[in-house]
Amino acid sequence: MLVLWCPDWQAVAAAMAAGVPAHPPAAVFSANRVVACSVTARTAGVRRGMRRRDAQARCPELVVFGTDEGRDARLFEPVAAAVEELIVGVEVVRPGLVAVPVTGAAGYFGGEPRLAELLIDQVATRAGVECQIGVADGLFAATLAAHRSVLVDAGAAAEFLAPLHITELDQPDTDRAELVDLLRRLGLCTLGAFAELTGRDVVSRFGSAGLLAHRLARGRSERPPHRRRPPPELTVSKEFDPPLERVDAAAFMARTLAGRFHAGLAAHGLACTRLGIHAVTEQGEELSRVWRCAEPLTPQGIADRVRWQFEGWLRARPDDRPTSGVSRLRLEPEETVAGSSLQLGLWRGGVRGLGEENELATEKAGRALVRVQGLLGPDRVFTAVLDGGRGPAERVRLVPWGDDRAVHSPPEMPWPGRLPAPSPATVFAEALPARVLDATGAAVETTRQRRLTAPPHEVSVNGAAPQQVLGWAGPWQVSGRWGESRACTRIQVLLAGEPEVAMLLTLTGQKNPQWTVEGVYD
Repeated sequence: MLVLWCPDWQAVAAAMAAGVPAHPPAAVFSANRVVACSVTARTAGVRRGMRRRDAQARCPELVVFGTDEGRDARLFEPVAAAVEELIVGVEVVRPGLVAVPVTGAAGYFGGEPRLAELLIDQVATRAGVECQIGVADGLFAATLAAHRSVLVDAGAAAEFLAPLHITELDQPDTDRAELVDLLRRLGLCTLGAFAELTGRDVVSRFGSAGLLAHRLARGRSERPPHRRRPPPELTVSKEFDPPLERVDAAAFMARTLAGRFHAGLAAHGLACTRLGIHAVTEQGEELSRVWRCAEPLTPQGIADRVRWQFEGWLRARPDDRPTSGVSRLRLEPEETVAGSSLQLGLWRGGVRGLGEENELATEKAGRALVRVQGLLGPDRVFTAVLDGGRGPAERVRLVPWGDDRAVHSPPEMPWPGRLPAPSPATVFAEALPARVLDATGAAVETTRQRRLTAPPHEVSVNGAAPQQVLGWAGPWQVSGRWGESRACTRIQVLLAGEPEVAMLLTLTGQKNPQWTVEGVYD
């Protein structure tokens, strides 16, 4: 795959839109932090992630811009069009980065080096911007090759990636910052060191997200090569009368169309990773563009790309702009993956303010749970219901998915001996044994009046060394239920340590009293 990358595109596009020359130092800010900066700004010490006041202190003449995704996409359309004049199959990964299959084009133009030279000249002439070319197996490796202007031989992607720093995994449009930080703290500082781990070890420790990153570090594709062919009925189209000539009208339409498109894919258990946007104008002109995405697209992601593409078409230079409005739009899934690749929000439908998008997510999450039930059995998938009770474990009841979630014991009723809020963050399925000692080293128990024999001084959990009690509260007495002799006493303790730990301890048994750790507070 060949990747064409325009360095610092957000800063370049912002300067172009504002009519600012390219040579002054400039930076784009979001939430008062630098997200992109020009070469001259980096020379002055400005870096991504830097606060605005720090950046301006290092470079007082810094030109400040705000983020605008529509602006970036609109001004990048001439770059994609320039590449498309030489090579077919152009895919926009994001504004500033396009990818194209290289094999056929390289053979036609006399090799990859010659093709790279032609593309650099073409983009400079047609769009007036600088770019860098990289070639490698897979989008990830080709992108990093473009950052370094390297043409990697076929089959050598893993060797090229091996010495690169592990932070290269955290590319834009991905969310791997926590994973990268964890790998770095574990001593895996290069992609090669991470790639040497076995897939089984990676998935057991880091899950599916870690397995995907492991594939990239080994020079493989983002997803397995065998993908499902999208059924033709998944294509969504709409005609407009009068034709669309304004971006705001297109943006309004995009949300509705994106929801239909995404719902149709979800009904087949699919998610889109390459989105084809095809339009026909009133005069019969045909416009098309393919967007490639690192992660499966959400309805909002689909709507954003449609809006960005319309900005590129309708606000292009007069020579490149269509002569009439768009009368027909078609969204086509160029590539799909299993819908399980898209993590959905498990929101309750009907919660005020969440909107239709989250209600759609609720429906999809329900289908996913039904699918898991089919794999594991109906008694293996549960959701939690908050009931009434005295202890934290009694207040949460697990209900198999699809069963009645009605509350059996109303929480608002009086529960003598109930713990005050908040409840422990962690409640153990099997309580841990503990020893509670007073200042003299004797075991703390309860008297006939259900009071502690002495204030707790030290606590030993599961045979570990005793820890000093910094503070405690209680006791809370719970009498046995009707027909039962079981009763218990609960106390809360704060134990010394790094960090300090707050626990809920329970004393049960009359003849042989035994302390246990019922829960731990966050």
